[in-house]
Amino acid sequence: QVQLVESGGGLVQAGGSLRLSCVSTGRTFSSLRMGWFRQILGKEREFVAAIGSGGAATFYEDSVKGRFTISRDNAKNTVNLQMNGLKSEDTAVYYCAADPNRNMTPRSPTAYIYWGQGTQVTVAS
Repeated sequence: QVQLVESGGGLVQAGGSLRLSCVSTGRTFSSLRMGWFRQILGKEREFVAAIGSGGAATFYEDSVKGRFTISRDNAKNTVNLQMNGLKSEDTAVYYCAADPNRNMTPRSPTAYIYWGQGTQVTVAS
């Protein structure tokens, strides 16, 4: 079992920055591929970014490339999402997710077995 707890969400003005963090407990963190997804009420959960278990491979949704950076610290069991240049369309609940199997595309939510409770990000225009 894996437990994930996100933090760092909040309200920010357009153009500002936020840093989301997700702490994992319960399973060897370095064996997990990690992802960030977001969801607006009434819409499907959307891929944002993912990072391989070793941290070398990263993946981004096109609209966040160049603005968001995913990173991980396996010694601290933490994955981060640095979000710069925030736009109103980035407003959503952001979820951290863990994939222990790593045999599906990292962009699909179905690849991830474990999910955090979510943290709200609101960007005011």
